[in-house]
Amino acid sequence: MVSLFNVKINWGIYFGILVLILLIIPGISIWSFLALMIAVHQFMLVFYSYGYVIPVRYWCGAMMSLQMLVGPSFAYNGLDKYQFIKYRMQVPEYDYFSYAIPAVILFILGLHISAGKLKGEKINEPAVKEFVQNNPDIPYVFIAIGFFSSMVSGFFGSELANVFYLLGSFKFIGAFMLLLGGRTLKVLPLVIVFGSIVLSSLSSAMFHDLVTWAVFFLAVITIKYKPPITTKGLFALGFFVLIIIIQQLKNTYREATQFQGKQGNIEAFDDAYDEARTNGTIFDMNSLAQSNVRINQGFIVTYVMTNIPAREPFADGAELYKILEAAFLPRIIAPNKLKAGDNTFFTKYSGIQLRRYTSMSLSAMGDGYANFGIFGGCIFMFVLGWIFNLVLNGFQKFSRNFPVILLFTPMVFYFPMRPDTALQTGLGHLVKSCFLLYMMLIFWKKDLNKGAVSEKVLRSKQSLKKARLEGA
Repeated sequence: MVSLFNVKINWGIYFGILVLILLIIPGISIWSFLALMIAVHQFMLVFYSYGYVIPVRYWCGAMMSLQMLVGPSFAYNGLDKYQFIKYRMQVPEYDYFSYAIPAVILFILGLHISAGKLKGEKINEPAVKEFVQNNPDIPYVFIAIGFFSSMVSGFFGSELANVFYLLGSFKFIGAFMLLLGGRTLKVLPLVIVFGSIVLSSLSSAMFHDLVTWAVFFLAVITIKYKPPITTKGLFALGFFVLIIIIQQLKNTYREATQFQGKQGNIEAFDDAYDEARTNGTIFDMNSLAQSNVRINQGFIVTYVMTNIPAREPFADGAELYKILEAAFLPRIIAPNKLKAGDNTFFTKYSGIQLRRYTSMSLSAMGDGYANFGIFGGCIFMFVLGWIFNLVLNGFQKFSRNFPVILLFTPMVFYFPMRPDTALQTGLGHLVKSCFLLYMMLIFWKKDLNKGAVSEKVLRSKQSLKKARLEGA
């Protein structure tokens, strides 16, 4: 059976998971159960899409579901009892989900309303392969640009540093090209590229970069090798366990590396695991509650719902105007625009006072409610998903002449796909990365177009090959 979104899923497994949820959480409310139904469907779409597309839309929907539906569901069904009062849900379950569920559904519909057969996500593998074979040095050029940009980004101010941060992602794009375009697997460059993100994550004790690039790296690998469903299932299970372990150990690891003077490496991470296991804190309820708050962006939305309009009036688009100004206008034109990590609007509309150097965001759902209330916020979420959809459709059009351009979609949606990212940061990243790619196409057009195969030419070649085989 084909789902609404062009990917076959196993509905038997889907309903089996829902039954398992009812057994594990017997007293779950209809609202939390409905929220988890949506989330399970989105993650199954992600799983079954591996091997066919780079699932940007599905990951956007899954991440929104994770932080706005799954985290709040766990909080309402027991984990809030083990949570600090400050991080608990501030409104009744019905009040929250009556906004969150339709908002997430409309966001997902916006992502898919004109997606066709997942435009902008389905890689033209033969065209990419032919391009790389005709331009064998380009993947290494991208890898070199990426490493150089990552090394020098810290020497510049925030605006230029952001440009070099974007260019730093080129090393992953170069690795994707090697994966899809090479006749043989180039192991050493891939180990260097993805080993670097492992080392930098351990050094900084920040693991989001590692997880995000890992999910896209696995997407490209599965496109190339088309593994059977059992192999994908084992990898998914292992990846899921790894994420849980990282979440459970992050605090202990950060304390060891940032306050106890230990060097950030595999040995320190192993020590953090041994300490947590010895103390019995890996999977106790307090530890699970602390981990849940990291995926529960909904608790901030509940603060916004209690603060507006009781203490602060609806912004009626004024806050959104400042966000769009920050995303689309360069600082030379709008010198007073919001900066990334600016907490002014967060404090005003959530009512939460943050300590110095602490940064949180309202999230797109929080911004939608702060500006327009429940109904308008839901419409806003649909428009946001539709904007992401239009960007991917635009990538599809450019890919007709530049097939490798679709490999850049993970870079473009790296921040926008995160619901916990401030809206001005996510949209700003989207705009800047698209502009950067557009400039790259202008100045590098001849090289990027050299050896490219259009869809029409490719179909003609395939038809001719088929005719020859039939004639033989």
